[in-house]
Amino acid sequence: MTDRLTSMTVFVKATDLGSLTAAATALGMSSQMAGKHIRSLEDRLGTPLMRRSTRRQSLTDAGRLFYERCRRVLSEVEAAEAVIEDISATPRGRLRISAPVGFGATRLAPVLTDFVARHAGIEIELVLTDRYVDPVDEGYDAVVRLGPIAETSLVARELVSHEQVVCASPAYLAAHGTPETPEDLAGHACLGFVNASGLPYAVWRFTKNGADHTVRIRSRFQVNDGRVLSAAAAAGHGIALQPEAVLRDAIEQGSLVPLLTGYRAPGRAMFLLFSARRPQPLKLRALIDEVVKAFPAMGSTSAFGKGRA
Repeated sequence: MTDRLTSMTVFVKATDLGSLTAAATALGMSSQMAGKHIRSLEDRLGTPLMRRSTRRQSLTDAGRLFYERCRRVLSEVEAAEAVIEDISATPRGRLRISAPVGFGATRLAPVLTDFVARHAGIEIELVLTDRYVDPVDEGYDAVVRLGPIAETSLVARELVSHEQVVCASPAYLAAHGTPETPEDLAGHACLGFVNASGLPYAVWRFTKNGADHTVRIRSRFQVNDGRVLSAAAAAGHGIALQPEAVLRDAIEQGSLVPLLTGYRAPGRAMFLLFSARRPQPLKLRALIDEVVKAFPAMGSTSAFGKGRA
């Protein structure tokens, strides 16, 4: 029965994600093992469930009927496990989480490792990426995403705002002077985050007393990881604009100095997202509470979609 449930899980995941390879990745198994589970189901049922080619896969008529039944069965199993977890009052199981690279590495990872240390029955897989992640389609229990949030199938718990800070090292400022206005940045060595648009420059925006200040920055050094920019700025190679979460340790240690403190760089709302359609097992509720407590939003909590956290 355990193997049959696993095979059903692989079948549903492969259907949801559109490929056996994606399902195998989401479930932490090899593509060969995922294929073996599908063949086992087909052999047991005596009929093909999927039509597979080198480019795509689709369900047979029998596969579509079986898919709907499998979803119901697996949903009931998950609900039953959640009930037992609640009775035992001990969160246990595996949680798959995704978060932006800079925030995930510098702020979220320490919170999650402490969480795992306190809960012996919990396992966490943390995937760091700055691309858009769909928690339902890609098999994540929860994702941290920068807003706005539009999906109606997700519940969103608002976290602390993703504020940005412009800074440089004391050595750089001693050698090159301190910019007093955003416009002064044009005369400084600025370190750029790789622009997703592919343009050879970045635009840094600031506000003060309701007025906007926009500066076009050309950087001789660009990278797609804020931690590298923080280290480069701390080493005296230029001025960086990055989320406060990435720069906080260097600022507290004195290796970076905040600049243009009378101006505000635009921040972005940040949310912890999870499915509104799935039951929330104790392990997920415990994780949500932990993350929201560690990164409380300033002001009220926002929720989108169906249900409440």
